[in-house]
Amino acid sequence: MATFTLLSTSAGRDYWHKTEKLASSMFCLLKLILMPVLLDYSLGLNDLIVSSLELTVRVGDSALMGCVFQTTEEKRVIKVDWMFSSGDRAKDEYVLYYYANLSVPVGRFQNRVRLVGDILHNDGSLLLQDVKEADQGTYTCEIRLEKESLVFKKAVLLHVLPEEPKELTVHVGDSTQLGCVFQSTAEDKHMTKVDWMFSSGENAKEEVVLSYYPKLSVPVGYSQNWGRFQNRVALVGDTSRNDASIMLQGVKESDRGRYTCSIHLGNLTFKKTTTLHVIVKEPQTMVTPVALRPEILGGNQLVIIVGIVCVTILLLPVLILIVKRTHRSKSSATSTTLVKSLENIKKADPEKHVYSSVATPMLIEDEESNGKAEATYMTMVRVLLGPAEPGVWRVDKELARMWQARAWWA
Repeated sequence: MATFTLLSTSAGRDYWHKTEKLASSMFCLLKLILMPVLLDYSLGLNDLIVSSLELTVRVGDSALMGCVFQTTEEKRVIKVDWMFSSGDRAKDEYVLYYYANLSVPVGRFQNRVRLVGDILHNDGSLLLQDVKEADQGTYTCEIRLEKESLVFKKAVLLHVLPEEPKELTVHVGDSTQLGCVFQSTAEDKHMTKVDWMFSSGENAKEEVVLSYYPKLSVPVGYSQNWGRFQNRVALVGDTSRNDASIMLQGVKESDRGRYTCSIHLGNLTFKKTTTLHVIVKEPQTMVTPVALRPEILGGNQLVIIVGIVCVTILLLPVLILIVKRTHRSKSSATSTTLVKSLENIKKADPEKHVYSSVATPMLIEDEESNGKAEATYMTMVRVLLGPAEPGVWRVDKELARMWQARAWWA
């Protein structure tokens, strides 16, 4: 019994030892088989095809963000996710997700986003309408195919500019440009048609301004305008970039109203409306001094004019007084010179002098010759009673002129 027990114990040990070795070998084999599969699956989930694009739009416009997965394999799309991030540290938020043939906009993007791509052709493009300032950021598209571990990602960096004026004002006879641009990163979507329509009022019938068909046989497409806009409207935008802006020349008063642009990209249509106001130029009138009356002058101009007049009136008496004083000073100087001259003559000629008041005919003749109707001056002159010619008076002519000048200034 003891021997059997010993044999049994020894056999059990050998059995468990062999079993352990076999299990270890099988586990190693299993690892060799499963590791490539697990590794391939792990790498497949992390190997992401990523591409980035940038798009610039204005507030209120629409933005088409393309997301197309090109593959040669015929595998249908099972899931599409659009995510948004406003910054590096901002939390991602859902914009829209597609699953089981159902597209669901999420959060603040509801009623403003929709899938416009052909899911059957791996196209998950997104249309964002009525863009707001808060929509600026990075939009990431993720497409997953059935029976495929590979995830396709595409990022679009959206820049948002201030809103473009929806109303324009122009004078009669001038020219103006009406803008219409559809921003898109979808390379497979191109402009197929452009229509510009005009309406003068809410209940007025729309008129065709211009139509453009880029895919006609002519090299640069074909544009046509009708009615009163004929030969006054030209397409100036780059249609290869979905720019359908037009130039309206020779604006008329009847051109005021609403202009609606429609850009067609296959079955997708983008519209933009601009209101045009037309101002009639006022005729230029010549400005004459009569028109410059106080009622049309500004307050400051009126004060300046009144001030100048007042200062002139106040300074006029002062100017008159200064002139009179100047004349008196000259007269005083003349009198002083006369006195000194008399003193010098008196010293030089010791003869007896007699001064008398006489009328000087000589002065009267001078005055009459100058056309002055003034009275005869009575001038104090020196009279010499010369012994050679008794009774003859000799009048100093120069002295008489000096007295005449003094009397006139006084």
